[in-house]
Amino acid sequence: MAPDISVIIPAFRRPKELLDAIASVLRQRNVTVEIIVVDDSPEAAAREPVQGLDDPRVFYMKNANPTGGFPSIVRNLGWPRARGTFIHFLDDDDIVPDGHYAEVLKAFADHPESGILFGRIEPFGTAPDSQLAHERQFFEQAARKARACNKLGPRWAFVGRMLFDQLLFVCSACVLRRECVEQLEGFDSDIRLMEDADFHIRAMRRFGAFYMDRVSLHYRVGAPSLMHSPNPSEVQLRDEREGHRLIHSKYRRERGHLEYYALQVFTRTLLKIGSERPH
Repeated sequence: MAPDISVIIPAFRRPKELLDAIASVLRQRNVTVEIIVVDDSPEAAAREPVQGLDDPRVFYMKNANPTGGFPSIVRNLGWPRARGTFIHFLDDDDIVPDGHYAEVLKAFADHPESGILFGRIEPFGTAPDSQLAHERQFFEQAARKARACNKLGPRWAFVGRMLFDQLLFVCSACVLRRECVEQLEGFDSDIRLMEDADFHIRAMRRFGAFYMDRVSLHYRVGAPSLMHSPNPSEVQLRDEREGHRLIHSKYRRERGHLEYYALQVFTRTLLKIGSERPH
């Protein structure tokens, strides 16, 4: 019998955090799960911890490329093996809140018009208190904007925010219907950074989204952290700029210039005015 949710976890040299992430999935109640761990480390660092669990719900696979791959490539190795009705791409250092998956199934049943569902993000970890406070403020702002988007339908406000304002969530915070992932053909392997934003924008535009106003992820912020460094390297900044450029050029190519610029105006006028009003 197929599971309710397939969880794809790319793993890279974080065995303790990986086991914590897996445990948070296996603790879920009133839902059936499978976990596919895709090990991206050349030395197969995740093999022993995963196989040591001896749990039939947890599968191990190794990226055959000896030099490893970008996150888009590693995730794309895992999802074609998924059997679940829904797919969750979970990073190997994040934690699923207790009871979350049962709420996800209920929300999808209540919102059949939406192919992607996400919720609030709660940062934690070993980063300095100032960094954690910054992250909490960022995700609280994202949650306010996502709540407003819910009132405007499943597509345009979400897509506009993601393209022209700020990212509303991280990859681990959302769950998608499996047929949506299949029709999108997964992540774009040509995008090195921001590949998850591109994937989620395409999913929202094509299938619609719904925001769950509850914590959907305990999001680990470490020190040091590539994605949360107060002083990012020039290489990271370059890859982020290139990711943004590819996302926007792809949207114009696939959806047309008229829709792209109309959505830009909508986001920077009506959505901005709406977000500035007191709630």
